[in-house]
Amino acid sequence: MKIAFLTSGGIAPCLSASIGRLTENYLNNYPNAEIIGYLNGYKGLLLGNSIYFPKTLKRKTEQFYAFGGSPIGNSRVKLKNIEDCVSKGYVKEGENPLEVAANQLVKDGVTILHTIGGDDTNTTAADLSNYLKKNNYDLMVVGLPKTVDNDVSPITQTLGAWTAAEQGAIFFENVVGENTTSDRQLIIHEVMGRHCGWLTAATALEYRKRLGEMTFIPEVGVVKEKWEIHSVFLPEEDIDFDKECERLNKIMDQYDCVNVFLCEGAGLETIVKETEKAGEEVLRDAFGHVRLDDLNPGQWFAKQLGKRLKANKVLVQKSGYFGRSAKANQQDLDLIFEVADKAVESATTGISGVVGWDEEDNNNLTCIAFGRIKGGKPFDTSHDWYRNMMQEIHAIK
Repeated sequence: MKIAFLTSGGIAPCLSASIGRLTENYLNNYPNAEIIGYLNGYKGLLLGNSIYFPKTLKRKTEQFYAFGGSPIGNSRVKLKNIEDCVSKGYVKEGENPLEVAANQLVKDGVTILHTIGGDDTNTTAADLSNYLKKNNYDLMVVGLPKTVDNDVSPITQTLGAWTAAEQGAIFFENVVGENTTSDRQLIIHEVMGRHCGWLTAATALEYRKRLGEMTFIPEVGVVKEKWEIHSVFLPEEDIDFDKECERLNKIMDQYDCVNVFLCEGAGLETIVKETEKAGEEVLRDAFGHVRLDDLNPGQWFAKQLGKRLKANKVLVQKSGYFGRSAKANQQDLDLIFEVADKAVESATTGISGVVGWDEEDNNNLTCIAFGRIKGGKPFDTSHDWYRNMMQEIHAIK
């Protein structure tokens, strides 16, 4: 038995811990198994770059839980995007990346491949699995669902998302103190989430929990309302901009500040349309996704809101890299252990797919067929915790 690990896409607070738990499980239960890790995701697979996991790691697997990021590196590569793979030098002109990757797995003698990533990583794994089956190579491909967006269907909870929400709350807990540096200040906390507002909503929830544990000093103007979240913008909800600005202006007049939690995907279609109308190019990655760092939704909202709220100072702060690079918290570690152990069980019993809690099967933890995995699942804004939070936020006067 030879096992290979591969992490791909954007990082999340689960990659190192997932590799640690998988390594621990295999070395304890399958002592004769060999383990390698492909360096920098599918790029490493295409180029044949890998690292050997020695048996001595059996005594050190807990150390993986102390780190964020991925010990074997990530990259954004779509094996079906031949032009991109050729232009980056991963394959030669005329080569099929799927064939190159498959041949490398055969050459390395891999019998189990664990991919740890979001929907793009695991749909690419599905392409590879299907290609290998058609070419009569028996390889188990079992994915673990990683993304801070928590937007993979039909999986209830993806790995790393809870930690990212907690870290985003800690980030804003410090940033919000900037509202004391000037009058009429607008602070926009831009949170990751291309199509899904779950992380923004969950980060807001975590922040307000922490806020509830603080003791304020109203005698000198240090009141809870100045540290509160005053508005949340999500892709799933239509924005009545005029009405919201009217409400926020009153808060600005009363407390000299407005604090906004903005999901980076909110209003994305409008921003892309306005950018292209202005004759500017909208850059996209290998998967065709808009490169949000280049588009900069936070600055676009800052310009619009700043003008309407007559802000004297506007601050846009992104918690994305801060949150996604953290080590997994205990809540996520509990998830990671369950998912990793199920992934080993699935792989060693001949079941390919992505392991997760299946919301279409009573939230049972199972290995879900690759064909059912889809990204871009919207956040369900009907959750009681979200509706209650928004009612409290809108009640601030």
